[in-house]
Amino acid sequence: MSKIDAPTIGQLSILAAHAFGPRTALRYKRHGAWHTVTYRQLADAVDRIATGLLRLGVQPGDRVGLFAETRHEWTLCDLAIARAGAVSVPVYPTSTPEECAWLLDHAAARTVLCDTAARAETAATCPGVKTVIAFEDEAPAGCRTLAELRNTVPADTDRQRLDSIADGIGTGDLSTVIYTSGTTGRPKGCMITHDNWRAAGTAISALLDGLGDGEEVYLHLPLSHIMSRTIQFVALSHGAALAYFGGDIRNVIAELAEVRPTILPSVPRLFEKAHAAVKDLPPQVVADAIGGRVRLAATGAAPMDPAVLDFFASCGIPILDTYGMTESTALMTANLPGDIRYGTVGRPLPGVEIRIADDGEILTRGAAVFAGYLDNPEATAEVMTDGWLRTGDLGELDADGYLTVTGRKKDLIITATGKNIAPSALENALRLSPHISQAVVIGDRRPHLAVLVTLDPDTVTAWATEHNIPGTWPELARHPEVKALVQAELDKANARFPPVARARALAVLDRDFTVEDGTLTPSLKVRRNQVATRYAALIDTLYGTS
Repeated sequence: MSKIDAPTIGQLSILAAHAFGPRTALRYKRHGAWHTVTYRQLADAVDRIATGLLRLGVQPGDRVGLFAETRHEWTLCDLAIARAGAVSVPVYPTSTPEECAWLLDHAAARTVLCDTAARAETAATCPGVKTVIAFEDEAPAGCRTLAELRNTVPADTDRQRLDSIADGIGTGDLSTVIYTSGTTGRPKGCMITHDNWRAAGTAISALLDGLGDGEEVYLHLPLSHIMSRTIQFVALSHGAALAYFGGDIRNVIAELAEVRPTILPSVPRLFEKAHAAVKDLPPQVVADAIGGRVRLAATGAAPMDPAVLDFFASCGIPILDTYGMTESTALMTANLPGDIRYGTVGRPLPGVEIRIADDGEILTRGAAVFAGYLDNPEATAEVMTDGWLRTGDLGELDADGYLTVTGRKKDLIITATGKNIAPSALENALRLSPHISQAVVIGDRRPHLAVLVTLDPDTVTAWATEHNIPGTWPELARHPEVKALVQAELDKANARFPPVARARALAVLDRDFTVEDGTLTPSLKVRRNQVATRYAALIDTLYGTS
């Protein structure tokens, strides 16, 4: 069998075990060695954990938190929560204790599964949380361990209960609540149903055409993110293997050579950094360095430099730019193998409709569109009109149906001269530079645009060493030659835009944005308002005021 069609996520592990039994389902690295889990072993582990959850008092429909980095236990617990008929509530591993507490309280999650003792301690202090289960054996006092659940042996009555629960879950029932980034306020809980997952799986299967036995997906992006999670379910539905990174992002390239995956979902920054490091090597050497089997890579969040795309294509690795959001249950559009148009995010995937509103906003409709925001009908009504989801993004459709995303509607800058400018275009152009980590364009009610830039520590440190420029990191950020380097990058980016959309002033910051200082969300999106507040005095100097 090449594919299964599980009506609900709770039935996925059992149906996959019947269809793909001895195949490798999961691979993970521990203490320097790779370990495998077959589809049969996966189903057994899921049933044991699900039985353990039920014996701890979890009921069908309960919301269960999942606060962990990407690792194979995340998948086991995700499937087990669904097998028990409960609703999973992922928490970004970068969330602060305050963010975690608010989210779990809003979701009314009483049980939380965590990877580390530190996260278990955080979850245990959250109001309303009654049971905390840690992946690691050294759990804080009062917490359970995942090993306890995995050692649970389901009796016949337990299996009958699991099957009865599965039969009672409808495809339109709630499967998960995934919270948005909250760049301008509190996160909102997106309600995703089993029908949403099935529709999203159909759409993304077009991107991952050919997925099946012998194929392997390397996962290093957060499974708390909708894209990684959808790919996880689709891979298991097709009998492919999932390989999980070892936990250190610095080892990703080395692990790719060990895993030899065929599918690589990632972010533009990884490919841009890889390109800077290997651009002078022969294509086959580059392909072999990441295992020699990668047949496609998928990315999103920001456009990529065509030169980078061309380079990896010459290595036999097409990088496919995609577009999606939590509310659409992952992908709406994608460039596909053999159907790539640079500068766009491709055409609508199967089952997805896209149109552009009169004000330029991208609208989408289809079975994958979410069921609304948890306990927030007002916010739901703001984004849903006659079945169409208002994405909040601005874009254009060309005559062939390819979509270009031009910015966020709420981020539009209106200058003192009344010009409307989407800042993301210039920001994305600047982030194409290997020396720049983040860029935030400002200029609302100002006479012209300015930009705040943070530096990429790896490439700028290497550049400074090459040019014999000593100093600490803050000293480098203030060094005239570093400022000149960044100014040259800004000049190059500015040249792509009309004068009104160019930044005339530049400030290089001596620290990057972080979740801890409030300038990044847990999903690592920039919080513009917080950046503007934190650097208000500096911004005033860019305009000659104080």
